[in-house]
Amino acid sequence: MIPSETKTMPVATPAFPSQHIIESRDLFRGGTEVLIAHDGAIYRMKITRQGKLILNK
Repeated sequence: MIPSETKTMPVATPAFPSQHIIESRDLFRGGTEVLIAHDGAIYRMKITRQGKLILNK
């Protein structure tokens, strides 16, 4: 198991030299929906019954 201090991992690929991977289980914490504040707007991200992600404004 990953310690709670290490929830993001830097990933170096040619296309994305400094991207971070965040595990969805860390975002959702056992739930199926999270709200994300971005640039003054609130977005809703959900996990569908099929296990896919949907992002709505």
